[in-house]
Amino acid sequence: MTPTALLDLATPDGPGRLHVDAPAEPRGVLLLGGGHSGQVRTVDLDALACALPGLGWAVVRYELPWRVAGRKVGPRPPASDPAWSAGVDAVRAAWPGLPLVTGGRSAGARIACRTWDADLAGVLALSFPLHPPGRPEASRLGELTPVGVPVLLISGARDPFGSPAELADALATPQGGPRELVVMPGATHSFPKPTAQVLTGAVADWLAGRSV
Repeated sequence: MTPTALLDLATPDGPGRLHVDAPAEPRGVLLLGGGHSGQVRTVDLDALACALPGLGWAVVRYELPWRVAGRKVGPRPPASDPAWSAGVDAVRAAWPGLPLVTGGRSAGARIACRTWDADLAGVLALSFPLHPPGRPEASRLGELTPVGVPVLLISGARDPFGSPAELADALATPQGGPRELVVMPGATHSFPKPTAQVLTGAVADWLAGRSV
């Protein structure tokens, strides 16, 4: 496995940046976006980028253009969707024919759900923010239910953006593709370092059914 490579990417909103951790011959690719801050060096994303290449998966963390430009907060949804789609296209071109899973944490999970397509092998949603804290009436379920490919949601047991019970109810809708929910004990909206092994194990098990 080679060290993390940084690749600039042209998008409709200016240059983005791909952080690539990949084995020599990957059997699948996981494209991940950051949360509200756009940060791609978080406990969960770092853990996946460290563990999964050894299991044959390339992990690409995508800094969106607004983050590369130095802004601390991105535009309101869905303004970043075209730039995200440019990243999807670039990854597909770099690894043609390999299974591609998109996803991310929080806001990144929302973007991946909004922009899914039938050629994806799946969507990984870390801490999908089902609603703002204390406002269950402002549901974002409409971004999640239409996704027609397999979805793995991983959420903290004490996440104020959507409890496990709320997410389980949301997943009960007959719309969309197969969905699984993994609950991280003790975690809130972010995942502390002690949860990294549980996280990577759950994702690796799920990805095993999506690779060539």
